[in-house]
Amino acid sequence: MAAAAAVVTPSGVEDGVSRSRGEGVGEVVVERGPGAAYHMFVVMEDLVEKLKLLRYEEELLRKNNLKPPSRHYFALPTNPGEQFYMFCTLAAWLINKAGRPFEQPQEYDDPNATISNILSELRSFGRTADFPPSKLKSGYGEHVCYVLDCLAEEALKYIGFSWKRPTYPVEELEEETVPEDDAELTLNKVDEEFEEEETDNEENFIDLNVLKAQTYRLDMNESAKQEDILESTTDAAEWSLEVERVLPQLKVMIRTDNKDWRVHVDQMHQHKSGIESALKETKGFLDKLHNEITRTLEKIGSREKYINNQLEHLVQEYRAAQAQLSEARERYQQGNGGVTERTRLLSEVTEELEKVKQEMEEKGSSMTDGAPLVKIKQSLTKLKQETVQMDIRIGVVEHTLLQSKLKEKSNMTRDMHATVIPEPAMGSY
Repeated sequence: MAAAAAVVTPSGVEDGVSRSRGEGVGEVVVERGPGAAYHMFVVMEDLVEKLKLLRYEEELLRKNNLKPPSRHYFALPTNPGEQFYMFCTLAAWLINKAGRPFEQPQEYDDPNATISNILSELRSFGRTADFPPSKLKSGYGEHVCYVLDCLAEEALKYIGFSWKRPTYPVEELEEETVPEDDAELTLNKVDEEFEEEETDNEENFIDLNVLKAQTYRLDMNESAKQEDILESTTDAAEWSLEVERVLPQLKVMIRTDNKDWRVHVDQMHQHKSGIESALKETKGFLDKLHNEITRTLEKIGSREKYINNQLEHLVQEYRAAQAQLSEARERYQQGNGGVTERTRLLSEVTEELEKVKQEMEEKGSSMTDGAPLVKIKQSLTKLKQETVQMDIRIGVVEHTLLQSKLKEKSNMTRDMHATVIPEPAMGSY
């Protein structure tokens, strides 16, 4: 239906079908493309988003103890009765949200009356519904999605909701860093690490130029006082405090690379030592388990030998019984074959006997039955009647023939007399 396919998305453009502004949903009749069969899935997903905007989970589902429908609930058939009830409940709630009073449908209400009320409310909103109401009885399909989507749009309009343009976050491009091999330590890397640590710890910053100037002045003073004894003027406590303060910054950390073969060798040695230590612990348990299994197997073997010795005569009897049973089965097979052959012969003889009995019954019935004799008598009487009739016909024919002969004879004699003409009469001619 064109009305069911003309559902407007938030951007104001239908999926696969565009329409001008100001036109109502369902007012544009266009040809449906190959993707129209899947259009109701898109409409259903939009409907779920609109219902979430209307807070249907808190206001409808929790109050009525209903399960939230899936994203394609009304697009695919699952349970027509449940889907129809869910459709009526959602439609009534949306109509109420749109500012129109509408009673919540009950389970035993007339479905035709409920559908007609929903469609009348839909038409009152200015929406078209040019499809038969029976399309909504199934509780799923494009018409159901269309009706619910129209009602959801009207509810959003009533509460003053409007679609806004989406805002996209600005993504910052990260600079690509080339990984370096940390196993090799150079003076430049050490200086860089020192600089990073100095920037991180601005409070513990050390001015190297000042230290160099101090050391240079000390060297000059020492060179000027070569004759004096070298003696430190710095307090030991202050020196130790300074060493403790600067010591974390003077540590050089060399990061190891997991791809280095030295790391792999160290890991191999560690695993080897771990395996050896674990083997020492488990070897005792395994030996103990092996000894227990061996003793158990020996006990089982000795018990088996004892049972075989105790039950040897029973085993022999069992074997003899097995041999007798096999012989009896062979005799049974042979006898069964003879019985089968004799049964076949008996069936053949029985068939011949049945045929003979049937022939005897037919002959006996023909001998005792008087029907043939009655038929013969009837035939004789009929023949007699036919003979009498034939005799009558023969007599009639003979009489007719005699009359014809007599008539012919009289005609001949008359002709003969007529042909004798007198001579005077002949002369006149």
